[in-house]
Amino acid sequence: MNTSLKKQMLKREGPQPASAEQRLSELGMKLPAPPEPFGTYAEAVQTGNLLFLSGMVPTESRGAQFIGRVGAELDVEAGRKAAHRATRELDALSSMAFDATDSDSLERFFRNLPTTIDHVMVTAGRPYYGRLVDMDFAEVREAINGHLMMALQVSRNATDKVRPGGTLLFMGGTGARRPAVGLALASALTAALPALTANLALELTPVRVNLIAAGFVDTPLSAELLDDQLENRRNQLRAMLPIRRVVGPADVAALAVHVMTNTALTGATYDIDGGQQLVAR
Repeated sequence: MNTSLKKQMLKREGPQPASAEQRLSELGMKLPAPPEPFGTYAEAVQTGNLLFLSGMVPTESRGAQFIGRVGAELDVEAGRKAAHRATRELDALSSMAFDATDSDSLERFFRNLPTTIDHVMVTAGRPYYGRLVDMDFAEVREAINGHLMMALQVSRNATDKVRPGGTLLFMGGTGARRPAVGLALASALTAALPALTANLALELTPVRVNLIAAGFVDTPLSAELLDDQLENRRNQLRAMLPIRRVVGPADVAALAVHVMTNTALTGATYDIDGGQQLVAR
């Protein structure tokens, strides 16, 4: 084959296809800049045809625009605005903000779902630390409601909406498994959730029920709780953990995808703490 003919065969015919940027410009569309991650974690993790994003929180100028819990520090309207801002760049089918500890709102949310769903993952709730003498019992009741009661209410309302073989997936922790001053309530809830998960798995079959128990995860909530001590905690964990890095939301997301897609898993608790339980504090 002569060189001239070879060049003709390799040459593209017709106009070059427009780039994605050119096509968006022609349509008059401008994509918003992606938010910068808050922690040392991957922004996305893909498993099969599922893409899980981390760090997608309502932000402006790299600052958290909404901080707090709906029904506590934030009212419902602020929660709606936060959910809309966090999901508008994700092409989410829908979003809804409500106080998940309110039984009527929770029941209405599941009742109004237009069709069956594959999985429900509950990450609501936050740890409660405090010595007995210092406990605010209103906050204690709120913590119990936000963990045990919410798990029960979600389970009862979601069962008829989750397809057989689908998953109810709850979040717990590992940090309070060792007794320590100030961990009385956190330890009790930590111990209760695995037992609740195992029993619900038997009761709600063929829907599967599992629990992810995380240690320290580098999230905006961790940043809020630790404030100016966050970087010190990160450095401490990098030196102490067997994995020599900090666990991030993408790690938890990858485990959640595995638990959701592996239909042999039910009634179990899956730890993800980078080996934190294996080393002395």
